[in-house]
Amino acid sequence: MVSGPILFVRYALAPNLLGYCGPADCNTLLAYGSSGEVDDGLRERARQFEGAWPYLEMIAATAGLRDPLDHRVVEAYWLGNALLDDVGPRLKAQGMPHHSYQVFCCYPWADLLGDERTGVQALHVLDQCRIRWGRVISDLGTHVLVESRPLVWDGHALGLGNLRKETVIRGTDGLDLLGPLSPGDWVSLHWQWVCDRIDLRRVTALRHYSAYHLSLTNDRLVPLDRR
Repeated sequence: MVSGPILFVRYALAPNLLGYCGPADCNTLLAYGSSGEVDDGLRERARQFEGAWPYLEMIAATAGLRDPLDHRVVEAYWLGNALLDDVGPRLKAQGMPHHSYQVFCCYPWADLLGDERTGVQALHVLDQCRIRWGRVISDLGTHVLVESRPLVWDGHALGLGNLRKETVIRGTDGLDLLGPLSPGDWVSLHWQWVCDRIDLRRVTALRHYSAYHLSLTNDRLVPLDRR
């Protein structure tokens, strides 16, 4: 099991490389993830993820843990575990401190789905920004072919579509976060990157908390005259 700070890097790296959040020196974060080294520099960079850090602090404080980068806290935020149940639905609209809450309930993209000018892009961002799960079909070296279920919008509600194949990134420029993967491995995905190998317990938790916040979002998006 990797340390909490390195686990955080694995999940936070993809949007950082795209320039969406976190420190500007994204290549340094990639190097940390590849080497597994943890120092004060890495911890300072983690604090610069202004979207995730307050949730980590909330989870840690509720659990009585001093370190927001404790492995259990990091896993709770990105995937979900029993620590979230200790916090409970204390956020706006009964949300919980899980990444899916930030994506579906806080970012503006869900509210743009019904606009024909922005709907396609909004759905793409929601699908890629959430942490999703998939199974490895084949390891192609720096890339991996996986099968996963995309987020879909039927004009009224968000849901999960049929399984599709997609090619995602495992490493780049000689830096690799995970090492080789085997067909059948469950993996977590963020944007176009593989984050981690996950077991069925973690898959189940990710499905559960994602579905919870999808339900909150769909309830909010239903017009008053249709409720």
